Amino acid sequence: VQLQASGGGLVQAGGSLRLSCAASGSIVSINVMGWYRQAPGKQRELVAFITRGGATVYADSVKGRFTASRDNAENTVDLQMNSLKPEDTAVYYCNARIDRRIGGYTSYWGQGTQVTVSS
Repeated sequence: VQLQASGGGLVQAGGSLRLSCAASGSIVSINVMGWYRQAPGKQRELVAFITRGGATVYADSVKGRFTASRDNAENTVDLQMNSLKPEDTAVYYCNARIDRRIGGYTSYWGQGTQVTVSS
């Protein structure tokens, strides 16, 4: 299974970016898909995740500004980021919890995409 993320870049404060992530390979089904980020010198933190049924959870720092969405048929998850702030600067990682045939799930990570917000 591979996760391919895209869409990062450099944007001014107040701007928008959209991240996309596609899962491919031997996939039974995907339980949860989401995004994490890691800023220099900081631990990786949850940004948002979305369940198979469409329920979403967001970090307090991004609520009202970021929106996660997914396409279950295409095994993709997107993150629309609006009103970006310099503190959103980080490497963003896509994550997917992929169900196993024998039960449980395996967590996979994408390669990371850099988001830089200038002030």
